[in-house]
Amino acid sequence: MLKSFLVVLLSIAGVASAQAAPSTPPAGAILVLGDSLSSAHRIAPEAGWVHLLEQRLREQGVPRQVVNASISGETTSGGLARLPKLLAEHKPALVLVELGANDGLRGLPIAEIRTNLKSILTAARAARARSALLGIELPINYGPQYRDGLREIYRGLAAEFNVPLVPFLLDGVAEKPEWMQDDGLHPKAEGEPRVLDNVWAVLAPELKAQR
Repeated sequence: MLKSFLVVLLSIAGVASAQAAPSTPPAGAILVLGDSLSSAHRIAPEAGWVHLLEQRLREQGVPRQVVNASISGETTSGGLARLPKLLAEHKPALVLVELGANDGLRGLPIAEIRTNLKSILTAARAARARSALLGIELPINYGPQYRDGLREIYRGLAAEFNVPLVPFLLDGVAEKPEWMQDDGLHPKAEGEPRVLDNVWAVLAPELKAQR
């Protein structure tokens, strides 16, 4: 009788232990720090590339929390000011930095844009998060010197911090009027899957390395 009681007791304890055992912790969040190009500007949020990214991750069996901290009109200085709180709150494993378009459209000094982006990458690194840079291109009327200077910021910082780079987020989209909104700056919903493909090309190897 005593032996049977001990067997039952041990079985119950084993079940309770199994139920209490922590499951495998989910992979760290992906934080998107961007502007209107990532905030689903004037389209349904579920049509934007950030939402499509979260959907693709689920479909491929590697679900990750994707935090979209993108704000329409955001600049590199604004993103830098918001970043410490975002890092503390979400503790991301990966930060996708999509900033610089509004700085460029306002003609802010190239050196200032670079300093802010470098500070963002430095802060992410200090928080033990990897980063990726999502670059942009300015309209041709801004002149080759300024446009080339902005390109060089992304290339140079990607090399300096050894992070993935999407040279132009809207590659394959901006040149298709039928995929762009009337302002000529933001994609329609039809163009967002291609935007995701541009990001995915550099993101997929990074996610594989993290696994």
